[in-house]
Amino acid sequence: MNKKTDKIKVYVPLDTTAVSLGADIVAKKISKLAKENNQEVEIIRNGSWGMFWLEPLVEVEINNERIAYGPVAPEVVEHLFTSKFLEGGNHPLRLGDVQKLPFLQKQTRLCFERVGKIDPVNIEDYKKHNGYTVLEQTFNSSPQHIIEEVKEGQLRGRGGAAFPTWIKLNSTLEAQGDVKYVVCNADEGDSGTFSDRMVAEGDPFSLIEAMTIMGKTTGANEGYIYLRSEYPVAKVCLTKAIEEARKHNYLGKNIMGTGFDFDIHLRIGAGSYVCGEETALINSLEGKRGIVRKKPPLPVHEGLFGKPTILCNLITMVSLLPILRMGGKEYAKFGYERSRGTNPFQLAGNVRYSGIVEVPFGITVQELVTDFGGGTFTGKPIKNIQIGGPLGYHMSPSLFDMPLDYEAFLKIEGHIGHGGVVVMDDTAHLDDLARYAFRFCEIESCGKCTPCRIGSVRGREIMDEIIAGKDRAKNLALIEELCETMEFGSMCAMGGMTPVPVRSALKNFSEEFYQ
Repeated sequence: MNKKTDKIKVYVPLDTTAVSLGADIVAKKISKLAKENNQEVEIIRNGSWGMFWLEPLVEVEINNERIAYGPVAPEVVEHLFTSKFLEGGNHPLRLGDVQKLPFLQKQTRLCFERVGKIDPVNIEDYKKHNGYTVLEQTFNSSPQHIIEEVKEGQLRGRGGAAFPTWIKLNSTLEAQGDVKYVVCNADEGDSGTFSDRMVAEGDPFSLIEAMTIMGKTTGANEGYIYLRSEYPVAKVCLTKAIEEARKHNYLGKNIMGTGFDFDIHLRIGAGSYVCGEETALINSLEGKRGIVRKKPPLPVHEGLFGKPTILCNLITMVSLLPILRMGGKEYAKFGYERSRGTNPFQLAGNVRYSGIVEVPFGITVQELVTDFGGGTFTGKPIKNIQIGGPLGYHMSPSLFDMPLDYEAFLKIEGHIGHGGVVVMDDTAHLDDLARYAFRFCEIESCGKCTPCRIGSVRGREIMDEIIAGKDRAKNLALIEELCETMEFGSMCAMGGMTPVPVRSALKNFSEEFYQ
């Protein structure tokens, strides 16, 4: 037991999901009832462990173990006190040591090693858990050595493009420019995705450390985090963490007395999905309309304010830390074929156990959704799983044994994207979902190119006729032609990838269209 003179540490998540389920109220009630019972507690607002069906998940630290109770609704708090939960007392919601729960034990948490474990805005807590050790090593390494480690780790962009990160680092290093920038894309717009948010809320210093390393490696002295507007909790956490990092000389002038200057600015997007595309994001950062630019030039040569810019997704950036800490060769031992390392997959939709699952590439879709997700929430058979966001691939059960691997998905003309996994039972209608793909593109298109701007409208109109049973054969042939035009004629992935959910629905669920 804790010593009587010590405050009892109680962890209540500040994560958006937990807060939406009453975590703020739970924290206040615990503090109030503890005071009334003359019990001294220290409420620590940690990130979520990613077991959303258990939120709000309350933990009590006893003998170096964190005894979890969940899900704790506000009205249950009083009963927890009656059951002496501050002493680890028995209660129907008692789960035991949180880190021994099977959902966590089956994972390989490298990017998420601290998420849920620490106070996210306490820099000392971050440092106690290996924080800033990699940055310190970086100052004793050359940029070429760091790039070589990332190359050996075979890190590829986790935002969806799967482009080798070492090439971006090397190209930015070699680019000529008096000023260079590091830009983090945290504009996590895909439906069913939340890994960027969870890191921003649960371990923001890891992003700051990774961006600083990228700056040191490429010769950049300034960084920008582009955060989506729908993440107010992440905004608060990142703002506080940046302030703390500056206060402790991990950002700003002469970092850690090394003579290296680097600072980070937080910018909030305006809700445009297309700003997840790198050039549209850069336009938005510059105060312009968020529309795509013609490439070349690439951002590594002419990016933010016309200067060389390395722009990566948040998970890509924080993946640098385990690579550099354990070494590229060790990191690359995780994974499958050419997809190396781990990836946070996000289980959402009609699934019993929704949340974050960080595992090496190569796990099958079936294993992910069954072993971790527990099947559908409704108990009905799984009919369809969409992988890769709203422009992702619709998978029928015959494909569920596929490994989650970049090349395996390319073979079926799909993509893993940002790791979003949305589960649907046998009540899903694939004709409606194919229509939605066009409708989504219609709403979110930046409007710059005709195939995307007009093609999405025509696609939605044709799908309306197909659903109504009008000239099915003729209209389905038109859909195929339109998909080809959008794929090869669009300027960016917004229009170019809209055919993915449409074609996969037509191919894998043909009975719903060819009646």
